[in-house]
Amino acid sequence: MVFAPGSRCRKVPVVAGRGTTATAALERAKIPFTVHEYAHDARAGSYGREASEALGVAAGRVFKTLVAEVDGALVTGVVPVEGQLDLKALAAARGGKKAAMADVTAAERATGYVAGGISPVGQRKRLPVVIDESALGFDTVFCSAGRRGLEIELAPGDLVKAAQATVAAISKQA
Repeated sequence: MVFAPGSRCRKVPVVAGRGTTATAALERAKIPFTVHEYAHDARAGSYGREASEALGVAAGRVFKTLVAEVDGALVTGVVPVEGQLDLKALAAARGGKKAAMADVTAAERATGYVAGGISPVGQRKRLPVVIDESALGFDTVFCSAGRRGLEIELAPGDLVKAAQATVAAISKQA
């Protein structure tokens, strides 16, 4: 792994006690990834923007993981941090009619992650995952590794494979 001089991120070895269920799932699947850690600021207004700025990565390459309900069933949507989840598009991508953001407690309970650290990979209960099609335009993308201040970088095709996701246009500009 190579970091630019002065970079505020560092390689985090994935060893017992240090990894997350997301990194463990990627290792089991033999999917290559890089872990980036940064000092999380509890006062940050947006976890995704904080990650983008801390890692010095364009916001379009950093994806946030949001949990919504589509026709009463929990679904994971993965969109760029600079955009918003288009609930109508998410419902359509899942063959549903109506979508709304899920209750934070329900999202945390189902995924096994805390809000701001929800990963599309390695969730406690495997929720259906829909990744915004914009991810496919990059060589690598970033998403939460399963806790605040920890991101994984991987090829978008590998993210789709690891999350057993579908790809659709589910993002809209903020």
